[in-house]
Amino acid sequence: MRIAVMGAGGTGGYFGALLARAGEEVTFIARGAHLEAIRTHGLTVKSRLAGDFTLPVKATGDPGEVGAVELVLFCVKTYDTATAADQLRPLVGRDTVVLSVQNGIDNEEQIGRVVGREPVIGAAAYVSSVIEAPGVIAQTAGPGKIAFGELAGGPSPRTERLRSTFQRAGIAAELCPDIRITLWEKFLFICALSGITALTRLPIGPILACPETSALLRGTMEEVEAVARASGITLPDRCVDEAFAFVTRLESSLRGSIYYDLTAGRRLELEVLNGTVVRLGREHGISTPLNFAIYAALKPYSDGAPDQP
Repeated sequence: MRIAVMGAGGTGGYFGALLARAGEEVTFIARGAHLEAIRTHGLTVKSRLAGDFTLPVKATGDPGEVGAVELVLFCVKTYDTATAADQLRPLVGRDTVVLSVQNGIDNEEQIGRVVGREPVIGAAAYVSSVIEAPGVIAQTAGPGKIAFGELAGGPSPRTERLRSTFQRAGIAAELCPDIRITLWEKFLFICALSGITALTRLPIGPILACPETSALLRGTMEEVEAVARASGITLPDRCVDEAFAFVTRLESSLRGSIYYDLTAGRRLELEVLNGTVVRLGREHGISTPLNFAIYAALKPYSDGAPDQP
């Protein structure tokens, strides 16, 4: 399968490398020092799940050099969605599938406004991976799973084909009958995990060990659940219980993506996570004080490290 990875960071770099190792024809679209390192030395993955390996891979900064592909793994940060979606055009042909593997709940709509709704499939990734150094992806936690499905719901030949492709590459793949529910379940989880590990600067282990921060984690999830239901999303009855139990089974060293961006002085995906909960809560008359506290405390860092006197 001809595959383009738009955004070769932690998530795209990890899943794209597994697909390339399995023999798929993968091109990584990256930029800066990361792109140059991949071109010069190949892409290195250090993974608890997949082991350590280095591959010579195709990489470019210009999607126009690639042409139409069968699959685009769209893995850019959510604040770059609109710009990157516009750059997708040369990659999308008649039979292309665009798989949005991002945080948040509305990236698919943004992409669809540019390339049309038909190519776009929703997905949620469950993996903690970062760029450790230019050309080096470190996967440190999480089950390494992708859950995905048609935005209209139900199975399709193309989602079945994707599942087979992922499984051959050693990627745990789950087809979802209603991907929008799955996106909200991931949203509930990531708003709490990413927001609170960034807020406290701690991994999940000490957060769960402290009764107060553990209650904060669960309360943040409960607010997201209330907003989801007010937005017309029929989440499972015990979704918070299941999400909280899932967190307790993860590696105690796990931190969310906002934590890594915060400590590196990069932009944060704050607006599309806790900021979205706050905004939707206001629209629907739902109180979200815990998400607001996370949002307010991290807001000065949303565009990178603020200047300090």
